[in-house]
Amino acid sequence: MNLPNMKQARLRTDKKVEFLDANNIKSDKFKNKKYFIRTYGCQMNVHDSEEIKGILENLGFRETTSLEEADIIVLNTCAIRENAHDKVFGFLGRCKHLKKENPNLIICIGGCMPQEESVASLLKEKYPFVNIVFGTHNINDLGKMILEENKKQQIEVYSIEGNVYEHMDYVRDSKITAWVNIMYGCDKFCTYCIVPFTRGKQRSRKMEDILREVKDLKEKGYLEITLLGQNVNAYGKDLEEEYDFATLLENVAKIGIPRIRFVTSHPWDFTDEMINVIAEHKNIMPYIHLPLQSGSSKILKLMGRRYTKEEYITLYNKIKKRIPGVSITTDIIVGFPNETDEDFKETLDVVNTCKFDGAFTFIYSPREGTPASKIKDTIPMEVKENRLHELNELINSYSLKHNQEYIGKTEEVLVLGPSEKGENKVYGYTKTMKLVNIDDAKDDIGKLINVYITDAKSFSLDGKKEVFIKNN
Repeated sequence: MNLPNMKQARLRTDKKVEFLDANNIKSDKFKNKKYFIRTYGCQMNVHDSEEIKGILENLGFRETTSLEEADIIVLNTCAIRENAHDKVFGFLGRCKHLKKENPNLIICIGGCMPQEESVASLLKEKYPFVNIVFGTHNINDLGKMILEENKKQQIEVYSIEGNVYEHMDYVRDSKITAWVNIMYGCDKFCTYCIVPFTRGKQRSRKMEDILREVKDLKEKGYLEITLLGQNVNAYGKDLEEEYDFATLLENVAKIGIPRIRFVTSHPWDFTDEMINVIAEHKNIMPYIHLPLQSGSSKILKLMGRRYTKEEYITLYNKIKKRIPGVSITTDIIVGFPNETDEDFKETLDVVNTCKFDGAFTFIYSPREGTPASKIKDTIPMEVKENRLHELNELINSYSLKHNQEYIGKTEEVLVLGPSEKGENKVYGYTKTMKLVNIDDAKDDIGKLINVYITDAKSFSLDGKKEVFIKNN
């Protein structure tokens, strides 16, 4: 068993990145067998699951949404917060009962959790019914591990993360929108974040490989792509070639795919060149997710975020001024160790200054192995919960106010599928990433249409179809 040593994670940054072809093993060994996959966590995990599906279908498996029908179960896990762990271990209890009923059932756990040394050891000691354990750096080996599966637990969690694999066989969840990885890992080492340890050092894909993938998606009729990375703004810094994210973004825009998005951005790396490229290309959507994390410069320093409150606000205003109609959302953590009432008030002050379109808000969750986990936490949970409630009330008030500004306007919406809000409704997103529930447009799934906005809530808009614009 090869387990990661978190203490040495920073020492691995000088290892050379190798660009390799994916090991797309083809077999009919599992023809007519079924797989069930459950994904936890971020967009990166969702896209990793598309790769895992490709591996499974190359082996002959076909997907099922019924856990009881599955011949193989794959849990693609997240390590960002403690409750993500709890959900996985809780679900494993259900899998254990299924294994008793079907001893031939193959159970696999992958993703970020196994990259934590304590989790991989726990799976070996207390969950022997799990057949295969793999990490974020060796998804490419899953097919081989399944073919070699012999009822004994296999744990393959690599701590060397220097490779970038190309030409993967993805089974994408949508024929309308697609994720495109541009890089893997992160070198920022924010003190609360487990990602550099579970995802490894930053490795950028070569620009020509990214452009090839985007061109292929355009030819297949995709209307929207999202460029993915833990910190897309840092793209290219680890490559010998002299190009950066602004260069990549401009070249992707020139391919002509109708809609381009990207996540996630770190304020420290957000350049003027990036802002100019976004402003100059209409197919780069005017929506930016710009994590704040805290409005206190003292707490930001403790978090290792590399910017001050004032620098964040300056960047925010620059983006707002340069990109017409831009929508900006953010991430905020409350209850970080040593956060005082005054620190929290500064966060509220920044929210009142920026008036974000929306935010993902969290109570700080210590992750074993990170520097912040060693800081003594003296803030009672009741105080943290009260702060989160107050913050959410403020964020939601601005979200509603921004959404109400759309009432009576016509917006271009990419229609993605049936809405949960009614039998005759579909849903889609505006250029600014506003969710819209649309009446009587079932025939327009997979199309860009004009929608007249009739009503607004804190988290969504309502609208009616107007004029057809484009299709696949």
